[in-house]
Amino acid sequence: MQLDIITPVEELYSNKIVLVQLPGADGLFEIMKNHAPIISSLVQGKIKVTDINKQTHFFHITGGIVECKSDKVIVLANEGAAINE
Repeated sequence: MQLDIITPVEELYSNKIVLVQLPGADGLFEIMKNHAPIISSLVQGKIKVTDINKQTHFFHITGGIVECKSDKVIVLANEGAAINE
């Protein structure tokens, strides 16, 4: 599954993944391969990404939206940055 995390200033991440965990308005939720199509708002919080090599990456966002369709996930974040954990 392809994930792209984009802000108005830069592309934070673009790679093949197996899982992404996102901060939704009603709490954290995860998207995996073959997820049903979804569009959702995101709140300030942490995105956790597990790539196809089982490496974990974290990003902090101030809010935004996510769209998942046909195993492609696009996060349009207001602001964001990679963080080390």
